[in-house]
Amino acid sequence: MLALTRKRGESIIIGDNIEIVVLGITGEQTRIGIIAPKSIAVHRKEIFDQIRSENTEATLNVRDKLKNLNL
Repeated sequence: MLALTRKRGESIIIGDNIEIVVLGITGEQTRIGIIAPKSIAVHRKEIFDQIRSENTEATLNVRDKLKNLNL
């Protein structure tokens, strides 16, 4: 993990086309902005984990249904 210190208004660049901007800091909360191409999905980690879990569950359900078809 790379740990960086940034102040309000400062940025971090990832690759050639993703920019993370510190918009504000209030207490223990940091507000960030993300500038990225529309082709790149950007999610909070808890939402990403939920999507991954639901996709895995859906895949397992399809496999079970295919097994029951006795192909």
